[in-house]
Amino acid sequence: MKHKILAIALVSALPLVAQAQTSVTMYGMVDASIGVENNDAPGTSSRTVVSSGTQSASRIGFRGTEDLGNGLKALFNIEAAVAVDTGATDSNMFQRRAVVGLQGAFGTVTVGREYGPIAAVAAASDTLGQGFYGSNLAGFGANRLTRRLSNSVNYQSNALSGFTLRAAYGAGEVVETNNLNSGDVTGVALEYANAGLYIGAGYQNVERLPSGDDKEYNAGIGYKFGDFEVRAGYMAADPETGILPSAKYEQKNAGVSYGFGANRVFLNYQQQELASGAEGKAVTVAYTYTLSKRTNVYASYAKLRNNNNGVFSLTSPSGTIALPATAFGADPQVYNVGVRHAF
Repeated sequence: MKHKILAIALVSALPLVAQAQTSVTMYGMVDASIGVENNDAPGTSSRTVVSSGTQSASRIGFRGTEDLGNGLKALFNIEAAVAVDTGATDSNMFQRRAVVGLQGAFGTVTVGREYGPIAAVAAASDTLGQGFYGSNLAGFGANRLTRRLSNSVNYQSNALSGFTLRAAYGAGEVVETNNLNSGDVTGVALEYANAGLYIGAGYQNVERLPSGDDKEYNAGIGYKFGDFEVRAGYMAADPETGILPSAKYEQKNAGVSYGFGANRVFLNYQQQELASGAEGKAVTVAYTYTLSKRTNVYASYAKLRNNNNGVFSLTSPSGTIALPATAFGADPQVYNVGVRHAF
């Protein structure tokens, strides 16, 4: 009889043990479009392309959590980019995100390759949702702002009265010499979100050369009322004197979107500037139609006008698809129609 009671007790406990195991989810985004591009090169005409990641970068990822008890959780997330048009992946497979960490009453701490503090502010203040050509993703890259931090330790507080604090340290892992600094990155951001209102600001410092540090900063605002959303942001990268002072970069974005039924329309204006006098102004118009909770179709048009010193490009969310202006003063433009599915 005692053995039967023990067996029943063990069987009854099995679901509790199962609940304590790591919960793993596979997810992703598959986005493909057909487009017509024209980079305004002398003597050339438009070209038709099949592209991946026009509204959102195509990706596949795995994430999971484990309940450790007393309000503490372990978590992980690895995410890889996928080019739907060719089937290729990035050379660093999980370069989009690769972290492990702990979450509790203190907030969330992650270690690995993570989005920097300014990335959250940029994402929340972009009308296009960092999708389509002409989003504020153009502000990240060489000699511009740093979006992801490798070899990093990151902290995000739990929201308190609408405020969230983010902080990060990325180890450059470079042996310091007389000619080269550590490459370390430190950053912080403060965000406020409540009742449709969003306000945020971030700052990052990169120790790239002994002569000084690269400074990156941004600020953004957004407000949702009814079916309308308005968002605007400012981003700047001020490289140290190892790069010519004329390389200082600034970007301004402002836009509005409106949803009705399964439809949503977007209008965004962007201005990019270098201290050298180079300037590029871009306008994006986009439309999405929702077919289900996971699938939508879209159409978009973007055009960028460079001044006589400008050679800015139109870039999609995938980061690997760019429509470069081939000469100073060139005005690239692109049309796209596509479909996006999330799983």
